[in-house]
Amino acid sequence: MAITTLSSREFNQNRSRAKKAVLKGPVFITDRGRPAMVLLSIGEYQKMTGKSQSIADLLAMPEAAEIEFDPPRMGDILRYPVDLS
Repeated sequence: MAITTLSSREFNQNRSRAKKAVLKGPVFITDRGRPAMVLLSIGEYQKMTGKSQSIADLLAMPEAAEIEFDPPRMGDILRYPVDLS
């Protein structure tokens, strides 16, 4: 895991560098020479917090439109007569 340190000025001027660096490890952003923030990938964040994505989160992702999903038909399984007596 590589740790990258950027000043807040470098971060503001070159966000694409920070985005590439975060794939290799955390990116520390300094303000006047002192660590102020840490940029993490969502995967690293979820490892730290122990949270996983819900099905709603996954379906809301733009990439979800590209996933082919053809669920099997249930047929007549759900059509049972109802006894209301």
